[in-house]
Amino acid sequence: MPTERERRFVGPRRGQLIFALAFVVISALLLAQIGSQTDWIAKTAFFAQPRFWPAVGLGGMVLLGGLHLYRLPWRRNSRYDWWEARKWFVVLEFALWFMAYVLLVPVVGYLPATLAFVPALSWRMGYRSRLILVSSIVFAVVVVVMFKGFLSVKIPGGAVYEYLPGGLRRFFILYL
Repeated sequence: MPTERERRFVGPRRGQLIFALAFVVISALLLAQIGSQTDWIAKTAFFAQPRFWPAVGLGGMVLLGGLHLYRLPWRRNSRYDWWEARKWFVVLEFALWFMAYVLLVPVVGYLPATLAFVPALSWRMGYRSRLILVSSIVFAVVVVVMFKGFLSVKIPGGAVYEYLPGGLRRFFILYL
């Protein structure tokens, strides 16, 4: 039976308890690591210490997150809370795609990795027509040519480029 406070709550309910718990736990873990991740420099002003402002920020996150958790009008999860949390975790899939791309570029090179990932992500997002997949490949080539050729962005060549003959290897490292 919902309490009066639960009935009067005007905001969206789903996922708040899970979010508040995760926020407090992650903030507390980060605050616990502040000593090993930052320095306290002797003969430096208190407010100029490299550890001071991160500690203030993380302390505020723990304190205010704890207050938010304490003031929530309900203390139990429903199935809607877990549905909402599942939606949040789906977003992490795209972060994993990006990390795989970042790890693959130094191995196979910028052009091959981009040519593999752009159509794969297009397919993953539901764009499966031949026109869209060909367009994604053209887009990948244009992006590589723009970044490496015209903008001269320094992206390391792939490790597989080392097996190419001299002049071709130089061209691949510089432009692909």
